[in-house]
Amino acid sequence: MSLKTLIVDDEPIARRVLREELELMRDVEVVGEADNGDTALERIVTDQPDLLLLDLQMPVMGGLEVIRNLKHGTRLPVIVIVTAYDEFALQAFEAGAIDYLLKPVGHERLAQAVERARRLTGRETINRLAQLQAIADPGGPGNKRIVGRVGEEFFLLSAGEIYAFRAEGDVVWIITAKQKYEATQTLRVLEERLSRSSFRRIHRNAMVNVDHVRKMSALTSQRWLITLTNDHEFVASKRQARSVRQLLHW
Repeated sequence: MSLKTLIVDDEPIARRVLREELELMRDVEVVGEADNGDTALERIVTDQPDLLLLDLQMPVMGGLEVIRNLKHGTRLPVIVIVTAYDEFALQAFEAGAIDYLLKPVGHERLAQAVERARRLTGRETINRLAQLQAIADPGGPGNKRIVGRVGEEFFLLSAGEIYAFRAEGDVVWIITAKQKYEATQTLRVLEERLSRSSFRRIHRNAMVNVDHVRKMSALTSQRWLITLTNDHEFVASKRQARSVRQLLHW
Protein backbone atom coordinates (compact mmCIF):
# COMPACT_ATOMS: atom_id res chain seq x y z
CA MET A 1 0.00 0.00 0.00
CA SER A 2 1.16 3.54 -0.75
CA LEU A 3 2.32 5.77 2.09
CA LYS A 4 -0.08 8.71 1.86
CA THR A 5 1.92 11.87 2.54
CA LEU A 6 0.92 15.48 3.27
CA ILE A 7 3.52 18.24 2.78
CA VAL A 8 3.18 21.32 4.98
CA ASP A 9 5.48 24.30 4.31
CA ASP A 10 4.83 27.98 3.64
CA GLU A 11 7.51 28.08 0.92
CA PRO A 12 6.27 26.87 -2.51
CA ILE A 13 9.79 25.95 -3.61
CA ALA A 14 10.33 23.82 -0.49
CA ARG A 15 7.05 21.97 -1.12
CA ARG A 16 7.94 21.39 -4.75
CA VAL A 17 11.39 20.00 -3.89
CA LEU A 18 9.90 17.58 -1.35
CA ARG A 19 7.18 16.51 -3.79
CA GLU A 20 9.71 15.81 -6.55
CA GLU A 21 11.88 13.77 -4.19
CA LEU A 22 8.90 11.78 -2.90
CA GLU A 23 7.71 11.03 -6.43
CA LEU A 24 10.99 9.19 -7.01
CA MET A 25 10.26 6.82 -4.12
CA ARG A 26 8.41 3.55 -4.40
CA ASP A 27 4.93 3.34 -2.87
CA VAL A 28 4.73 6.95 -1.72
CA GLU A 29 1.69 9.05 -2.69
CA VAL A 30 1.58 12.80 -2.07
CA VAL A 31 -2.09 13.37 -1.22
CA GLY A 32 -1.86 17.12 -0.69
CA GLU A 33 -0.01 20.23 0.36
CA ALA A 34 -0.64 23.04 2.85
CA ASP A 35 1.07 26.39 3.30
CA ASN A 36 0.07 27.09 6.92
CA GLY A 37 -0.93 25.31 10.11
CA ASP A 38 -4.68 25.94 9.90
CA THR A 39 -4.89 24.45 6.43
CA ALA A 40 -2.72 21.54 7.56
CA LEU A 41 -5.16 20.61 10.33
CA GLU A 42 -8.03 20.64 7.83
CA ARG A 43 -6.12 18.48 5.33
CA ILE A 44 -5.15 15.98 8.02
CA VAL A 45 -8.86 15.38 8.69
CA THR A 46 -9.92 15.22 5.02
CA ASP A 47 -6.91 13.44 3.47
CA GLN A 48 -6.02 11.17 6.42
CA PRO A 49 -2.31 10.99 5.54
CA ASP A 50 -0.03 8.30 6.92
CA LEU A 51 2.94 10.68 6.96
CA LEU A 52 3.09 14.41 7.68
CA LEU A 53 6.17 16.33 6.50
CA LEU A 54 5.89 19.46 8.62
CA ASP A 55 7.77 22.76 8.64
CA LEU A 56 8.11 24.59 11.97
CA GLN A 57 8.22 28.27 11.06
CA MET A 58 4.96 29.21 9.29
CA PRO A 59 2.44 32.04 9.39
CA VAL A 60 -0.90 31.64 11.20
CA MET A 61 0.21 28.51 13.08
CA GLY A 62 3.64 26.92 13.39
CA GLY A 63 4.44 23.24 13.16
CA LEU A 64 4.62 22.58 16.90
CA GLU A 65 1.19 24.18 17.33
CA VAL A 66 -0.15 21.91 14.60
CA ILE A 67 1.00 18.85 16.54
CA ARG A 68 -0.52 20.15 19.77
CA ASN A 69 -3.83 20.84 18.04
CA LEU A 70 -4.28 17.38 16.57
CA LYS A 71 -7.67 16.26 17.79
CA HIS A 72 -8.68 13.13 19.61
CA GLY A 73 -10.60 10.91 17.25
CA THR A 74 -8.53 12.05 14.26
CA ARG A 75 -6.48 9.38 12.50
CA LEU A 76 -3.03 10.61 13.46
CA PRO A 77 -0.18 10.61 10.95
CA VAL A 78 3.45 9.86 11.67
CA ILE A 79 5.17 13.24 11.91
CA VAL A 80 8.55 14.20 10.43
CA ILE A 81 9.78 17.75 10.94
CA VAL A 82 11.50 19.45 7.99
CA THR A 83 13.08 22.76 8.99
CA ALA A 84 16.05 25.08 8.58
CA TYR A 85 16.53 25.38 12.35
CA ASP A 86 18.27 22.78 14.51
CA GLU A 87 17.48 24.35 17.91
CA PHE A 88 13.91 23.03 18.09
CA ALA A 89 14.78 19.33 17.88
CA LEU A 90 14.02 18.56 21.53
CA GLN A 91 10.64 20.29 21.40
CA ALA A 92 9.76 18.47 18.20
CA PHE A 93 10.64 15.03 19.59
CA GLU A 94 8.82 15.72 22.85
CA ALA A 95 5.76 16.79 20.86
CA GLY A 96 5.77 13.43 19.07
CA ALA A 97 7.81 13.78 15.87
CA ILE A 98 9.69 10.62 14.88
CA ASP A 99 12.41 12.36 12.87
CA TYR A 100 13.91 15.81 12.38
CA LEU A 101 15.33 16.82 8.99
CA LEU A 102 17.37 19.93 8.27
CA LYS A 103 16.95 21.83 5.01
CA PRO A 104 18.17 21.34 2.39
CA VAL A 105 17.19 17.68 2.77
CA GLY A 106 19.18 15.16 0.75
CA HIS A 107 17.42 12.30 -1.03
CA GLU A 108 19.00 9.56 1.12
CA ARG A 109 18.13 11.31 4.38
CA LEU A 110 14.53 11.85 3.27
CA ALA A 111 14.25 8.23 2.14
CA GLN A 112 15.50 7.10 5.54
CA ALA A 113 12.81 9.15 7.31
CA VAL A 114 10.13 7.82 4.96
CA GLU A 115 11.19 4.24 5.63
CA ARG A 116 11.07 4.87 9.38
CA ALA A 117 7.56 6.26 8.98
CA ARG A 118 6.54 3.28 6.88
CA ARG A 119 7.59 0.88 9.62
CA LEU A 120 5.53 2.77 12.20
CA THR A 121 2.38 3.03 10.09
CA GLY A 122 2.49 -0.72 9.59
CA ARG A 123 1.67 -1.23 13.26
CA GLU A 124 -2.10 -1.02 13.09
CA THR A 125 -2.56 -1.41 16.85
CA ILE A 126 -0.50 1.64 17.81
CA ASN A 127 -2.55 4.29 19.56
CA ARG A 128 -0.69 7.35 18.32
CA LEU A 129 -2.22 9.70 20.88
CA ALA A 130 -0.99 7.49 23.68
CA GLN A 131 2.42 7.32 22.02
CA LEU A 132 2.65 11.11 21.72
CA GLN A 133 1.70 11.51 25.38
CA ALA A 134 4.28 8.97 26.48
CA ILE A 135 7.01 10.83 24.61
CA ALA A 136 5.93 14.27 25.81
CA ASP A 137 5.56 13.27 29.47
CA PRO A 138 7.82 10.31 30.27
CA GLY A 139 7.42 10.96 33.98
CA GLY A 140 10.00 12.02 36.54
CA PRO A 141 13.33 13.87 36.33
CA GLY A 142 15.20 10.64 35.74
CA ASN A 143 13.36 10.14 32.47
CA LYS A 144 14.30 13.44 30.86
CA ARG A 145 14.88 13.24 27.13
CA ILE A 146 18.01 14.66 25.54
CA VAL A 147 18.52 15.23 21.82
CA GLY A 148 21.79 14.09 20.28
CA ARG A 149 23.00 14.55 16.73
CA VAL A 150 25.22 12.43 14.50
CA GLY A 151 25.75 14.11 11.14
CA GLU A 152 22.30 14.99 9.81
CA GLU A 153 20.46 12.55 12.07
CA PHE A 154 18.87 13.46 15.41
CA PHE A 155 18.31 10.93 18.19
CA LEU A 156 16.13 11.11 21.30
CA LEU A 157 18.10 9.73 24.26
CA SER A 158 16.93 8.93 27.77
CA ALA A 159 18.99 10.43 30.58
CA GLY A 160 19.72 6.98 32.00
CA GLU A 161 21.65 5.84 28.93
CA ILE A 162 23.92 8.90 28.99
CA TYR A 163 27.23 8.49 30.82
CA ALA A 164 28.54 12.04 30.60
CA PHE A 165 28.64 15.37 28.78
CA ARG A 166 31.94 16.91 27.72
CA ALA A 167 32.33 20.41 26.24
CA GLU A 168 35.07 21.05 23.68
CA GLY A 169 34.98 24.68 22.66
CA ASP A 170 31.48 25.47 21.42
CA VAL A 171 30.57 21.79 20.98
CA VAL A 172 29.08 19.64 23.76
CA TRP A 173 29.45 15.89 23.33
CA ILE A 174 27.00 13.35 24.76
CA ILE A 175 28.81 10.17 25.76
CA THR A 176 26.92 6.87 25.97
CA ALA A 177 28.16 3.29 26.30
CA LYS A 178 29.29 2.96 22.67
CA GLN A 179 28.36 6.14 20.84
CA LYS A 180 29.17 9.85 20.97
CA TYR A 181 26.55 12.42 19.94
CA GLU A 182 26.67 16.18 19.50
CA ALA A 183 24.29 17.93 21.90
CA THR A 184 21.85 20.57 20.67
CA GLN A 185 22.03 22.51 23.95
CA THR A 186 24.79 24.12 26.00
CA LEU A 187 26.25 22.46 29.07
CA ARG A 188 24.65 25.10 31.28
CA VAL A 189 21.19 24.42 29.86
CA LEU A 190 21.69 20.66 30.19
CA GLU A 191 22.77 21.10 33.82
CA GLU A 192 19.58 23.03 34.56
CA ARG A 193 17.37 20.45 32.83
CA LEU A 194 19.02 17.61 34.75
CA SER A 195 19.35 19.40 38.09
CA ARG A 196 17.11 16.88 39.90
CA SER A 197 18.76 13.83 38.43
CA SER A 198 21.93 11.82 39.05
CA PHE A 199 24.10 14.13 36.91
CA ARG A 200 26.78 16.21 38.62
CA ARG A 201 29.00 18.95 37.22
CA ILE A 202 32.61 17.97 37.98
CA HIS A 203 34.40 20.51 35.81
CA ARG A 204 33.46 23.64 33.90
CA ASN A 205 33.66 21.46 30.77
CA ALA A 206 32.17 18.21 32.06
CA MET A 207 29.17 16.64 33.77
CA VAL A 208 28.87 12.95 34.67
CA ASN A 209 26.07 10.54 35.48
CA VAL A 210 26.82 9.23 38.97
CA ASP A 211 24.96 6.00 38.17
CA HIS A 212 27.75 5.15 35.71
CA VAL A 213 30.75 5.93 37.95
CA ARG A 214 32.89 2.83 38.49
CA LYS A 215 35.70 4.20 40.65
CA MET A 216 37.27 7.38 42.03
CA SER A 217 41.01 7.66 42.55
CA ALA A 218 42.95 10.43 44.28
CA LEU A 219 45.51 12.01 41.96
CA THR A 220 46.68 14.63 44.46
CA SER A 221 45.24 16.05 47.67
CA GLN A 222 43.10 18.37 45.56
CA ARG A 223 42.30 16.37 42.44
CA TRP A 224 40.43 13.13 41.77
CA LEU A 225 40.23 10.85 38.74
CA ILE A 226 36.66 9.67 38.03
CA THR A 227 36.37 6.55 35.86
CA LEU A 228 33.05 5.60 34.29
CA THR A 229 31.86 2.08 33.49
CA ASN A 230 32.72 2.63 29.81
CA ASP A 231 36.32 3.49 30.86
CA HIS A 232 36.02 7.20 30.07
CA GLU A 233 38.00 9.26 32.60
CA PHE A 234 37.42 12.74 33.99
CA VAL A 235 39.45 14.85 36.41
CA ALA A 236 37.57 16.66 39.18
CA SER A 237 38.63 18.98 41.97
CA LYS A 238 38.32 17.76 45.55
CA ARG A 239 35.26 20.00 46.09
CA GLN A 240 33.52 18.81 42.94
CA ALA A 241 34.36 15.17 43.59
CA ARG A 242 32.78 15.46 47.04
CA SER A 243 29.27 15.90 45.56
CA VAL A 244 29.75 12.74 43.49
CA ARG A 245 30.99 10.80 46.53
CA GLN A 246 27.99 11.94 48.57
CA LEU A 247 25.60 10.50 46.02
CA LEU A 248 27.60 7.29 45.93
CA HIS A 249 27.74 7.22 49.76
CA TRP A 250 31.52 6.81 49.65
